[in-house]
Amino acid sequence: MTPVLRTERLLLDPYTPEDEEAFVALFQDVRVSRWMGDGPTTEAEDRALFGRVFTKVYAEGLFDVWAVRRDGLLVGHAEIKRTDEVDGHEIIYALAPGAWGSGLGTEIAEAVVAYGFDALGLTEVHATVAAPNTASLALLTRIGFAHVRDVREDDGSTTRVLTRHRAPADV
Repeated sequence: MTPVLRTERLLLDPYTPEDEEAFVALFQDVRVSRWMGDGPTTEAEDRALFGRVFTKVYAEGLFDVWAVRRDGLLVGHAEIKRTDEVDGHEIIYALAPGAWGSGLGTEIAEAVVAYGFDALGLTEVHATVAAPNTASLALLTRIGFAHVRDVREDDGSTTRVLTRHRAPADV
């Protein structure tokens, strides 16, 4: 079961059925969806994705996925899951444009990475970012991720793979 995580300003908790409209609005905003997966999808596809969060992800305990809330409002999305693309656990996060530039993306990423290290016992966490997504690349670099390789996509674009290693425990 996806646990509740808290940061200074955010609550990351499991989605509820009442979150569907806000989830769809977030994923339908092309300023957000252009950086997610294969890019923008239809509203029907985003609604189906929301449904699968409950019928597959939560029901089968596949991985952790969170609604990101500030002052009770859904302002983002976060996940950590094992993927073959990085042969390890990858963090995924998205933030509504109205919340950009205020450090909330950093809070989300740090919370999910800490969960990966502390709760899941991971020694490294990965992120994949489209090369033109300079804001996300800068954020991840600031919090200790390092570029490890590039993946050339079928459409000719480049995805950057970044990794953050768990700091050695103090002796």
